[in-house]
Amino acid sequence: MFYFLVVIAVLLLSYAAVLVSFVRRGKKIPPAAYLALAGLNGLILAGVLAWAVAR
Repeated sequence: MFYFLVVIAVLLLSYAAVLVSFVRRGKKIPPAAYLALAGLNGLILAGVLAWAVAR
């Protein structure tokens, strides 16, 4: 379970870095990007809660 959380966290950080590079180049972030970011955040939150309950 811990490795799953690490993988999702790395995906979230890399995705956020891509979005920051979009903003720095002056491009608009598509609305679907916010949904994907919220989905990754939800996965991390659900994983942390499941890990905490299982402990």
